[in-house]
Amino acid sequence: MIREMLEERERATLSPFASHASETRGREKPIAKDDLRTEFQRDRDRIIHCKAFRRLEGKTQVFISPEGDHYRTRLTHTLEVAQVARTLARSLRLNEDLTEAIALGHDLGHTPFGHIGESTLNHLMLEGFRHNEQSRRVVEHLERNGDGLNLTWEVRDGIANHSGPVLPATLEGECVRRADRIAYLNHDLDDALRGGILKEFELPSDCLRILGKTHGERIDTMVRDIIVQSEGQAHLQMSPVIQSAMDALREFLFEKVYRDTWREQQERRCDHILTDMFHYYSDHPADLPEEYMVICYREGIARGVCDFLSGMTDRYAINTFRRLFVPSGFSDQQ
Repeated sequence: MIREMLEERERATLSPFASHASETRGREKPIAKDDLRTEFQRDRDRIIHCKAFRRLEGKTQVFISPEGDHYRTRLTHTLEVAQVARTLARSLRLNEDLTEAIALGHDLGHTPFGHIGESTLNHLMLEGFRHNEQSRRVVEHLERNGDGLNLTWEVRDGIANHSGPVLPATLEGECVRRADRIAYLNHDLDDALRGGILKEFELPSDCLRILGKTHGERIDTMVRDIIVQSEGQAHLQMSPVIQSAMDALREFLFEKVYRDTWREQQERRCDHILTDMFHYYSDHPADLPEEYMVICYREGIARGVCDFLSGMTDRYAINTFRRLFVPSGFSDQQ
């Protein structure tokens, strides 16, 4: 069978530190093996075909509902993360299929309006809200009308731990964790320049001298450094010089882009939209779609409302807010 040939190829070619599809910890609901695909390939396919993945196209990365066609969305971010992560995995002889599956699923739980929406739901939910945990919830509980995607343990672990204090259990998950930061630092800088938020002369010269002056040079520098420093190691590493320059670039972006005054008005509007809808549906849970009413019954109203709102695209959130709170006009009667 083709699957057995692929599994044998993994055993023959991958690093001792790599994960093997034939040795997965398995799924919560056991299923028969596929003749053509390994378990990690099946997970990748399940993620690509799920509804939450399609909605990533309509979710903000940094700019809210941008008018230009070239700004990143959560979907293009996901694809860039997958590309960088696969380069790392391939170069370190890790499992590319597992890496790709984690990368494609890592942001499925992200809110509308990017991290603005995440911050709002974090304040509204008593237990808090973190998009990495919501991504795991999407694949375990929300997709397929509550049945979840039934992914392997390794993919779910990588999705849940692509950010936050806990490292993924696999090096493939660490590839995604590193690639996520490499991707967003570079494409958010690129988008900020395109949007006029930053000018070339404002960029931190010390960081650019080390990392590179162009988008491609910076990604290449970071990726190559991880590969060189991590070969034969149990965890991915960066050299102190590159790590320091990368951290400094991240702090620059937080100061000039993520926290700057140009976002304040947008943040207030996005926060207002989600907060008002959260309170409305908390008071009127019967107005939720049926699948979220079931969650309200089983896990509490706040949980069902949060799942509904966090899954919205930017456009759907804005249109739903208008429908709920903006009066509709009346046509003239002759």
